[in-house]
Amino acid sequence: MFNLFYDLADLLFPRLCNACDRPLLKAERVICLKCGYDLPYTDFHLFVDNPLARQFWGRVPLHGATALLYFNKGGKTQKMIHNLKYRQQTGIGLFLGRKIGEHLLNTEHYQDIDLIIPVPLHPRKMRKRGYNQSQFLAEGIAEILGIQVNNKTLIRKTATQSQTKKDRYTRFQNLQHTFSVVDKNILQGKHILLVDDVVTTGATLESCAAELQQYGLKRLSIAAAAYVS
Repeated sequence: MFNLFYDLADLLFPRLCNACDRPLLKAERVICLKCGYDLPYTDFHLFVDNPLARQFWGRVPLHGATALLYFNKGGKTQKMIHNLKYRQQTGIGLFLGRKIGEHLLNTEHYQDIDLIIPVPLHPRKMRKRGYNQSQFLAEGIAEILGIQVNNKTLIRKTATQSQTKKDRYTRFQNLQHTFSVVDKNILQGKHILLVDDVVTTGATLESCAAELQQYGLKRLSIAAAAYVS
């Protein structure tokens, strides 16, 4: 009876792959098996000196920097991130977060992480969207690594306009004094993993990092779902 109901539900409301829009098979979740094999992994976690890490040289001191996927316009990664951010497909965040966690689990550089902090949304945007996509990425990572997520310590106190068409310097200028730490003691002596969805210029992560690093961190690393090369 359950299988019949499941089949009927799939017929009336087909579950679609979040990367290619094809109907998912019963055993498939979030994305189809073909797209799972075809995802453009960066493998940045394997190399301390990777393109994302180099992007932050001379800007903020980071212990590690990694992104799961390359982001190409019109590609599978863009489709997944769009569904995560704008179509309430929060399961994608958990899925991608778990993938990041699996990559970091046995990578020496990320073995001593104490706390995972997602890049926060401003309360106004949070109310409009209903959720923070980076929170779901962080929870997926935490599920694999067995590390606590903290979404209270770092807050976004100023709303900013869309950064999409701005260069790195303008983005960073717009983001100065945007983030604030409300619980300084929790950061002291900790290795923090800061999590975001997509890295383009890195201005948002740089602004968050600059704020966090004022409070006695042992180390700061970053992880993102996607990297725009």
